[in-house]
Amino acid sequence: MRYHIGRESTNDTTGARTSGLLAVRERIAQAEQRYDRKPGSVRLLAVSKKKPAEAIRAAFLSGQRAFGENYAQEAVVKQRELADVPAEWHFIGPIQSNKTRLIAEHFAWVHSIDRIAIAERLSRQRGAGLPPLAVCLQVNVSGESTKSGVSLASRLQPLWELALAVADLPHLRLRGLMTIPAPNETGDNPDNRFAAQRRPFRLLREALEELNARGLGLDTLSMGMSDDLEAAIAEGATLVRVGTAIFGARGMPEPG
Repeated sequence: MRYHIGRESTNDTTGARTSGLLAVRERIAQAEQRYDRKPGSVRLLAVSKKKPAEAIRAAFLSGQRAFGENYAQEAVVKQRELADVPAEWHFIGPIQSNKTRLIAEHFAWVHSIDRIAIAERLSRQRGAGLPPLAVCLQVNVSGESTKSGVSLASRLQPLWELALAVADLPHLRLRGLMTIPAPNETGDNPDNRFAAQRRPFRLLREALEELNARGLGLDTLSMGMSDDLEAAIAEGATLVRVGTAIFGARGMPEPG
């Protein structure tokens, strides 16, 4: 099938976005090779929050299929503008209770579940004609009080209990874990910086391995962004979430 690309998507900015996408793909391929990962084992999620629909269309026409959004209402508007583009939509932002229906009805994946009440609402509001909603549990590996996610500060039990409860919901499919680690400050030494980047990702991988050892069949580690995707791949990421390196830093105003 051929997809139409609008006039606004054929300018120099679109070329820069395409170059960014190709560069990120090359970084992923090189990291897979360097860290003995199977070629193609790491999926790229293009984070398109606050980016215009034509930028998403251009990325789709360059072969990108999965896109991540943080704001439900903004995402639904863009999905309607891109109704002819069969993209796979992932919700990766904090989830408000009054937005769960939008998310349940318009996304294929949700990466940011950190409490059972939200998971129950998503399961209950998932359309009967839709496949189960693929979900990841968000884990706060850094212990930041300002960041969402289940804490690993003391023990694995809270994460285990949430995973069991979510796995039992009829219209969700628990796929794995997601994290957004705190920025690390390790000076200018690249070796120290890379080692520091790997540590939180290692914690998430070990948590997933422990959950699977207890009987869960999780297959997704959603971790790594523009600045640290190589460290995430070294520690087992199966999906990296990249926005700035693909689309650039500028975007639409944040929804109020």
